[in-house]
Amino acid sequence: MKKISYLTASLTLPFFVSANSPQPPQPSEQAFPFYMPDEKPDMPLSASVARNYDNYLANRQENNELYTQFKYTELNGFDYHGGDGTISRRDPSKVIFENGKYYVWYTYRNTPTAPKGAEKSSDTIPSADWDLSEIWYATSEDGFTWQEQGVAVPRPPKPNVGWRSVSTTDILKWKGKYYLYYQGFMEASGKRGDDCPVAVSYADSPDGPWTALNQIVIPNGAKGDWDQFSIHDPYPLVHDGKIYLYYKSDFSKQDAKRGLVRMHGLAIAENPLGPFKKHPLNPIMAAGHETTLFPFKKGVAAFAIRDGNERNTIQYAEDWVNFKIASIVELMPNAAGPFIPDAFTDTKDGRGITWGISHFTAANGWQNNHSVLTRFDVDLSLDVDDRQMKRHSLKFTPEEHYRYGLSAQQKKRIQQQTEKLRSE
Repeated sequence: MKKISYLTASLTLPFFVSANSPQPPQPSEQAFPFYMPDEKPDMPLSASVARNYDNYLANRQENNELYTQFKYTELNGFDYHGGDGTISRRDPSKVIFENGKYYVWYTYRNTPTAPKGAEKSSDTIPSADWDLSEIWYATSEDGFTWQEQGVAVPRPPKPNVGWRSVSTTDILKWKGKYYLYYQGFMEASGKRGDDCPVAVSYADSPDGPWTALNQIVIPNGAKGDWDQFSIHDPYPLVHDGKIYLYYKSDFSKQDAKRGLVRMHGLAIAENPLGPFKKHPLNPIMAAGHETTLFPFKKGVAAFAIRDGNERNTIQYAEDWVNFKIASIVELMPNAAGPFIPDAFTDTKDGRGITWGISHFTAANGWQNNHSVLTRFDVDLSLDVDDRQMKRHSLKFTPEEHYRYGLSAQQKKRIQQQTEKLRSE
């Protein structure tokens, strides 16, 4: 047997290397090996290399199931009135598949003008892109071309919650019924801390008709609490036989040097209409602009988009509460609403996601401020192995970098610094 093994080993060597040729040098006792081990080696490691093994799902990006690139595709079927800012679609819900087609709900604004700010707003002029909005929906057979179906949840009559605007909705399917949660504004956005607790409408079909509960189901926090003014982006999933509704709040703005902080919270209920109980560890995630989460294995994964020290990361919480960074990514989608087949199945083996709908804001500049819906594709799935999605180190043209150049104020500061050096 030894002789056969020896011959086999010899045949596997390159034709120009004999069995007696010198072998590649072995690393010294203290050196990190040339071929990076998949498992954390039992040897002294720097803090950075140890973190590479301890803090992520895999020691290489391409092997990390929660690492991906994001690919974007323009959607067909939506008209934006020439991009003049009078029509906006933003903040899409999760995508669901019912009746042989995909459904998505979103904030829809159709106003005589683009947003003009809180001071110039009126009963017809919006203060912000999501002001004076309704919740509309669209369907698609392929996820790329959509047919707009019209209003799902209109603004209710005054003084019901949401009479000024209903926006930023998300969908729940629970025991054969459907529930849309959304922000309900009772004043123009920007006048005082964006007062918008969560309201809900329900239906027997994703096509409606929808019945508004006309009650606040998740209230703002008490005075002095981090979420005293706003409960944004309500996002329900089913876990442990309950509704886990994640949300975001803006808080802590003190002055120009200390702007808004955005963090995520969690409220849990056994009934879709409440009562919801806020988690005692709130806020449960300290970064991210909007809420985007999906079941993954035993736990839940979350996008941390745009804001906070841990922005541009995908995070993971096996217990659905205590999130840790799983990967660092680029070009994250804004307000992503993924297609999650197991969002409502109370799964203990979440399979992940491969696509969804998000939005681009200020699509034609701030003068004609409006948002457009777009499709994003990813490989954050245990059932897909798309190696192109696992590539990294994206490259951008010089022109794309120069778009984010110095402001006039910054150029003036630099000039003053140079002049001061010359005078010394």
